[in-house]
Order: sequence, then structure tokens, then C-alpha cells
Amino acid sequence: MTHNTPLSPRPLQHLSDTRPRVLSAAQLRAHGVGAAETDGRCRPGGLWQQLLPGVVLLHPGPPTSEERLHAVLLYAHRARAADGAGRAAPGIPPQPGSDEAQESGPGPRPVPEAEAMVTGLAALTLHGFTASPPLPSLDRIDVLVPRTRRLRSVGCARILRTSVLPVAEHVTGVPVAPVPRALADAVAHLSDATTVIRLLTEAVRGGHCEPAAAVRELTQARLLNRPHVVDAVDALLAEGRTLAEERLYRMVEEYGLPDPVWNVDLRLPGGPHLGGVDAYWPHAAVAVELDTRAPRHGGSPGVARPHEDAAWSAHARKREDLERLGVTVVHLTPKKLRDAMEQQATVVRTALMAAADRKPPAYIVVLPR
Repeated sequence: MTHNTPLSPRPLQHLSDTRPRVLSAAQLRAHGVGAAETDGRCRPGGLWQQLLPGVVLLHPGPPTSEERLHAVLLYAHRARAADGAGRAAPGIPPQPGSDEAQESGPGPRPVPEAEAMVTGLAALTLHGFTASPPLPSLDRIDVLVPRTRRLRSVGCARILRTSVLPVAEHVTGVPVAPVPRALADAVAHLSDATTVIRLLTEAVRGGHCEPAAAVRELTQARLLNRPHVVDAVDALLAEGRTLAEERLYRMVEEYGLPDPVWNVDLRLPGGPHLGGVDAYWPHAAVAVELDTRAPRHGGSPGVARPHEDAAWSAHARKREDLERLGVTVVHLTPKKLRDAMEQQATVVRTALMAAADRKPPAYIVVLPR
């Protein structure tokens, strides 16, 4: 007896348990799913859909934010997304149900160095920024790849290239560009000054990065020739100095240092102005200066900038003049105050204690700034 009942498709229940439910064509082949079967399942009204070239979403509904993130990374790795054994692309954690996940078992696994990483606004959102949009509202997700990769932006994936790929940070298993680089990539595509200021301010106020690191990336990206970015950088540096001053006050209080006079100008009696310092102990002739300098202008790396050179020369000259008069100048950076406050307090305390062994300094007039 002949039956015309159509054969049911091969069960692929093991793929239904994949989380996130997105795989590359190479990974599907490693699971025994050929191109023809994948194309059939991705037809209109089918059970799957092609989210990006060579990347398949294993359900018909809209992708979740997690699935979009993994899709753009798989797309960026599509040339080497998986080998014949179904290995995950570098920088993308093995997905449940894959051979690699079964071999490695439960528990944390070492993540190899990423060859592609999420950057821009999506990366800032993953880093915990509240000023960046939620992931579902982003039409495109920026992905940073080496300059040599032959990829084009398509769908929800916007490809950004760099000659030097930074070391990725992994947030919920996703390789993400460090905050300074993600900021620069986000700012490059923003024209709204208010948004740029909010992002840069949150970067500093939220402790995500130091102002100098952010400005360095903006400079390298040649973004400081845009007026709205320059205004935002001014706000960023002001915010960074305010936070650094607060940390300096806290250091003196928490580690029991003698109270200095704060924010004063130093000058010789009837003589020239020597410069301002953030804290000064007159009895010991010890000054603390917060070094919040950062590159302020764009241009090509290595190109001389006379105004910046003059500012740095004046800074060095002030320090030399003070030390020649017997004043010990301690330079503290915002990063050192944030990451090693106790160590910096020890540096200042040592300078204060050493005052008794030094020659008496020149008489210096102290004036409020």
C-alpha cells in the first residue's frame, strides 16, 4: 500500500535550547543543518529567519537585545565564525548545546582575545551608562573590527574599523570596547551637544574612566575640531577637576593629614607670581598639585601644537621655580587618587615628615585664589 504522507523534517530539538537562539551558517552546518535546509526554514512564514548575512535567528519572532548583540558579533566573525568542529568564534562564548560547551562543562571558561567587539552607544549601555539609549531602541549596533577585515555595514550591524584593536572587556559574556574607546565611537556619530555632554559627564562622574583617557581617544579620533565636542570636553575636564578635588579633600581627612591651606597662589615678597597650587602646608613648604592636564585639540598624532607645548612648558617651569626655592611639589593624578588613595596619602605624609631634614625654604607669600 502506497502512502503519500509527506516526511516530517528532521527534528532539531537540540537547537531549540540554544541561548541566545542565533547561530552562524557555519555553526548550523556543524550541527548537520545544510544550506538548503537553512534556506527552507528561513523562507517567509518559516520557523527561522536570516537576521544578518550568514547569521540565522532560530525563531520567527523579533530578536531580543541579547540575540542582536550576538548576531552582530557572529556577522563580524563570519569569515572564521566556526571551524569544522563547531567551535565558537573568538570572543564569543560557546552557546549551550554546542560541542565546546559540552566539553568544557559548567563553570567559568577562559575567553580568548576578541577579534571583534561591541562599541559606541551599545557598549556604553552595557557598561551601565544611563545617558545612552536602551539596547532595544538602537537601530544599529556598532562593532569594532581590525582595519584589514573585509566587511560592510548591513542591517543592525555598523562596522567600525581600527588599526589597533583595544583589549575588550567582557560584560555578560559579550566583548565590549573599553569606555574611552566606546565614547569616542559614540561621539563620532552624534551631533547633539547635550547628549555628548551627558555621556562625557557620566563617564567621569560615574567613575567609568578618567578625563585624560576620554580626551586622548577623542583626540586620536580627530573629533576635537567639532565645536559641540570641544564644548563637551570643557565640561568633562571641569567635572574631572571637581571630582579630583573632592578626592583630595577626602584623602586629607580620612588619612589624618594636617590641614593645609587650599587653592592658594604663591609668590615671592614683592616679587613675581610663582603659580597656584591645590593644597599647601606652609610650615613644611609642601605643595600638592592635581595634574588634570589632557590633550585639548585635534590633529594628527605627533604634530606639534605650540599652545599646548607652551602650557606644558609653563607647568614645568613653575615646578622648577618652586623646588629651587625649597618647596616640595607633589603631583597627584585623578586616577592615582581614585585607585590608590592610601598610597598617595603616604607620599604626602612622607614629604611632610622630611621637611625637618631639608634646608629652610625661602620666604613665600601665600594668597587665596
